[in-house]
Amino acid sequence: MMMQSEKDRFHILLMGAIDGELSENENREFEQFINNTPEYQKEFKQYKKLKEVTTHMRPKSPPVEVWDTYWMMVYNKIERGIGWLLFTIGSVILLTYGGFKLVESVVSNPDLLWIVKGGILLLMGGLSVLLVSVIRERMFTYKKDPYKEVIR
Repeated sequence: MMMQSEKDRFHILLMGAIDGELSENENREFEQFINNTPEYQKEFKQYKKLKEVTTHMRPKSPPVEVWDTYWMMVYNKIERGIGWLLFTIGSVILLTYGGFKLVESVVSNPDLLWIVKGGILLLMGGLSVLLVSVIRERMFTYKKDPYKEVIR
């Protein structure tokens, strides 16, 4: 019965032998394993064959039409992503500016009671928080939607 440490050492040497990375001492040690144990010899032959087969394997290239469709889809996604990014940045800038001007006009208006000013500011703050919350939720669910590519 072989000990686990012996098996572990053989497997380390086996991987080095398959890749041609053993030193002289390691190569002698590996040869002893191979010559003294038929099970190890069989395993070495199997790994050599596997290495030979996988070295000569080449993936099948898809037809040109597949690549054309792929690149069109990637381009469309990038184009739309940039469009949405620019739209979002512009919207944030304009909404922030408009909100700032509204708050400024409410706060600086001496005709409004402090309770009305507070109500308007709380209403705007609440709407802003809700808007951000809905946008975040939509973005999160869109990323996780398994049916987003399905045309309805």
